[in-house]
Amino acid sequence: MRAMILEAQRQPLRLAEIPKPEPSPGQLLIEVKACGVCRTDLHIVDGDLTGPKLPLIPGHQIVGTVAGLGSGTEGFELGDRVGVPWLGWTDGECRYCRSDRENLCDSARFTGYDIDGGFAEYAVADHRYCLPIPEGFADLQAAPLLCAGLIGYRSLRLAGDAERLGLYGFGASAHIVCQVAKFQGRRVFVFSKPGDSEGQAFARGLGADWAGGSDERPPEQLDAAIVFAPVGALMIEALRATAKGGRVISAGIHMSDIPSFPYAELWGERSLSSVANLTREDGHEFLELAPQVPVHTSVTEYSLEQANEALDDIRSGRLVGAAVLRIA
Repeated sequence: MRAMILEAQRQPLRLAEIPKPEPSPGQLLIEVKACGVCRTDLHIVDGDLTGPKLPLIPGHQIVGTVAGLGSGTEGFELGDRVGVPWLGWTDGECRYCRSDRENLCDSARFTGYDIDGGFAEYAVADHRYCLPIPEGFADLQAAPLLCAGLIGYRSLRLAGDAERLGLYGFGASAHIVCQVAKFQGRRVFVFSKPGDSEGQAFARGLGADWAGGSDERPPEQLDAAIVFAPVGALMIEALRATAKGGRVISAGIHMSDIPSFPYAELWGERSLSSVANLTREDGHEFLELAPQVPVHTSVTEYSLEQANEALDDIRSGRLVGAAVLRIA
């Protein structure tokens, strides 16, 4: 099969012909149709997230069809359409797994980081972490739901019942969260790069009640804010924009350092928190909700061989919406 391989961090991916994997017990062999390209993939390639297995096939927003069944994979049939998210395996035994917090599992393994991912024509995945893709979503449009959508949904849940919601950074995840939040009856305030008129117009087109630069204050105080951009200083900007009792949530796996700030800006029962990974419950809940909204994913398509180009477009901030590889 063809695959894009990371042989060393801070180096471009290399197109290679390698043997097609075989499913072990408990695994599915998946013929990959599409795979989203995520900022987390960029953090892995650029060395911001250290310690991936090398060589590595990145990619953790996999959409494909079941092409092979390992033993012990009852409930799946050849031809089933499935999605594979970031969380790829947990031990089921640690205190986090036993308390319905498998996203914090001490031994968790992640797709496209510890386990080869979907920048390839085939992939294998633990059947427990393969999610059914709802009808009505084409392969390319479904791929961003599996990380951008799921992490955004988990972040939105942590925002509680916030009626005035701020979104800092308006990329793949935020453009999905905006639609879900509006469906839930919230008011959405979007903050993108200063001068980003295209991104702000995109946000308003998806229902945002206000859109401006990250250096601006919203027209009214926020009840909660989700920070998608990997910029620690935005956590404090978001905190300053919240009302008493407000929550500020980091949705990223990597972020620059958060600068010091006066305690007075946190006082009033405001809080800073983070989202780590996802659970299978998140996956099933969100993939049932997405068709009800319905979520429309804005996608820029790339071929498998263009994976480095997709990463560069994310790196430079040129991309609007989500990047997805079509695997021919």
